[in-house]
Amino acid sequence: MSLPAEFHEIAGRVNNWGRWGADDEIGTLNLITDEVVREAAAEVRTGRRVPLALPLRQDGVQTGMIPGRVNPLHVMVQINQELFGPGTVACSDDAVTMGLQAATHWDALTHVSHSGRLYNGRPAGTVTAHGGAEFSGIDKARHIVSRGVLLDVARARGTDRLDGDHAVTPEDLDAAEELAGTRVRAGDIVLVRTGQVQAYLAGDRHGYAFPSPGLSIRTPEWFHARDVAAVANDTLTFEMFPPEREGLWLPVHALHLVEMGMPQGQNWNLEELSTACGETGRYAFLLSATPEPFVGATGSPVAPVAVL
Repeated sequence: MSLPAEFHEIAGRVNNWGRWGADDEIGTLNLITDEVVREAAAEVRTGRRVPLALPLRQDGVQTGMIPGRVNPLHVMVQINQELFGPGTVACSDDAVTMGLQAATHWDALTHVSHSGRLYNGRPAGTVTAHGGAEFSGIDKARHIVSRGVLLDVARARGTDRLDGDHAVTPEDLDAAEELAGTRVRAGDIVLVRTGQVQAYLAGDRHGYAFPSPGLSIRTPEWFHARDVAAVANDTLTFEMFPPEREGLWLPVHALHLVEMGMPQGQNWNLEELSTACGETGRYAFLLSATPEPFVGATGSPVAPVAVL
């Protein structure tokens, strides 16, 4: 199924190509200015730190549905080895094999393409088997630290977990923003909670993957209007799965990454954060979420921390 007229109309309204120059490789991360970070630091009131990453483990969220995206395989390559002779200090080392988008991660702007193009109009062919992403690899996102805002859509709708067929709409985001008591502003990183990760935490990997709530094709315009720097949520696919429009796969990915140049994160554990924000009545915080700088990679694991 080719991309429908509705998609192209939205793409035209949210497109950021050339906004930060023809050579730009980081898109909406340009919105995280020094002033934005200074204001984000002012959100820290108690110093309470909330981790948002899922553990990296072999029985992680991947079920084989996405080819090649394997859960972390951790092995010991040396155990208490006296490298410099008997009686010297002994070392233990590890190695890991995993899909870079296997667990809690950011998608780089090169993670998807459409119509033969990547962000800022670059050819999709600039992503190659040996070199990876020539432009806009995840290593270009050198520091992602900003004000985070939790939009707890599940809580705003009076439930602990959205139904699997729920498409999160702009109206849902408005309601969650009202619950948060703060308006999302330029340079913010928005975290959208659906409660879906509860399935994985309860041991149901397949139920976590399918069916899943997620962001509607109508939401990119909401993020664009507020100049959001990045968005992450607590699902495997970010947008609805199966898709909101039959046969239209990953349109929100394409609108965010390709058209807007806005990084997107999946598999974030927002449960403890939801509790903390509910207890304090504060849904804005300092968020540190810099990806591992794999050169040329189209995504990377991240261990985000919210500081309240």
